[in-house]
Amino acid sequence: MKNWKVWAKAAGIRAVKTVAQTAVATIGTAAVLGAVDWRMVVSASVLAGVLSVLTSVAGLPEVKADANS
Repeated sequence: MKNWKVWAKAAGIRAVKTVAQTAVATIGTAAVLGAVDWRMVVSASVLAGVLSVLTSVAGLPEVKADANS
């Protein structure tokens, strides 16, 4: 893959956004901020980030395919 740096940057940006969205959603499920299970928030967010990167292996619309490859 010639564009591995471009792919890594796009996959990283997508993963960071996914982690942030998952954290916000998980925190939002608690009735009050003191009731947030922070281990669950971190665990779910990290898992979402890993899954995002693995899903990006299939392809990213942000990274155009090379005509020569």
